[in-house]
Amino acid sequence: MAPRHPPRFVVRTLADTVREGRKRVMLLGGWAASLVVVGLLAWMLGGHAPAAVANRSGTRALGAENEDLRQQVANLQRAGQVAGIAAKELKRNLAERDEEISGLRTDLAFYSRLVGGNGQRDGLKVQGARTEPVKGSPNGWNLVITLTQNARRGDVLKGSLTLAVEGIQGNKVATLEGATLGQATSSQSLAFSFKYFQQIQGSFTLPAGFKPTRLRIVASAEGEEPVTSTIPWEDATRNDEVNHVQQ
Repeated sequence: MAPRHPPRFVVRTLADTVREGRKRVMLLGGWAASLVVVGLLAWMLGGHAPAAVANRSGTRALGAENEDLRQQVANLQRAGQVAGIAAKELKRNLAERDEEISGLRTDLAFYSRLVGGNGQRDGLKVQGARTEPVKGSPNGWNLVITLTQNARRGDVLKGSLTLAVEGIQGNKVATLEGATLGQATSSQSLAFSFKYFQQIQGSFTLPAGFKPTRLRIVASAEGEEPVTSTIPWEDATRNDEVNHVQQ
């Protein structure tokens, strides 16, 4: 029996043709959609990526600039602190120098009068007196009296001095001296012996309620008239090295 050959013609129905056309349309649509997606990706990568990179670079630059500005502010603050400390130290040094100069001027005036720099020759003189409270004693006072003379240079001047404190006791004017100042009989007068100047130290006690107004000092030297000097209490308690003395 002879073999059978396949038919040369295939008979297709209308439905098969429609289905095949739909497949082709779907393939073409998918291919077009893929092209659109690829185009969008290319646009995003080509346009927006450089912008993002640029934004990151700008952010880093701003951060570096801010850090630099913060460092500058910190440096200025430290410089201001150093300048403030230096200014305080300078003021303190200037105050110390002013105090030192004032003390030197006082010493200069004292020694000028002592050696007769004003051309005068002074005999025995109470140059000044100062008092300060005794620690632990509310009514006790220490006393330092400075005596000078330049009339007899090189000669020893000897003598003694007595102290009186004038003030108010109750509602009355009172003068305290000797035993009323708490001084023993043997020490009511203070001895001195010097060529140019001497500081005499002593102490006294004021009764409770007594308000002192001034000191009265009487210095008596051998062969000279007694010298009486008064010093306001406020001046004596200023603790100046040399007080203004009224002869």
